Amino acid sequence: MPRSERGSEKVRSKRKRNRGSSWEARGVDQSYDEETPFNPRLKAVILEVVENQIRASDPPETRQTFERLLAAGYSRQEAVEMIGSALVEEIWGMLHDNKPFDRRRFSALLEKLG
Repeated sequence: MPRSERGSEKVRSKRKRNRGSSWEARGVDQSYDEETPFNPRLKAVILEVVENQIRASDPPETRQTFERLLAAGYSRQEAVEMIGSALVEEIWGMLHDNKPFDRRRFSALLEKLG
């Protein structure tokens, strides 16, 4: 095997090991019962995206919605999950309609929350 292929194989192997521990660190099991109404791994990823959007204020509407929901009395977890539901709806629309991210549509979904 050429040296460059061995190096890339090492990197892939290391990424796989790190990825596994990352899921475990978040408390997400790789398997889930088919009776569970959601995929816990997918939920963890969506909530991580929401957390990143809030932290970076990108888009700013996510952070504004988060602050509005907290002021309305929702817990931090509830607010993040509510924003996550709007994000999932936007992603579904993107995939279903084969269109790019629509900031106005996403903002309208966020405005409906709470």
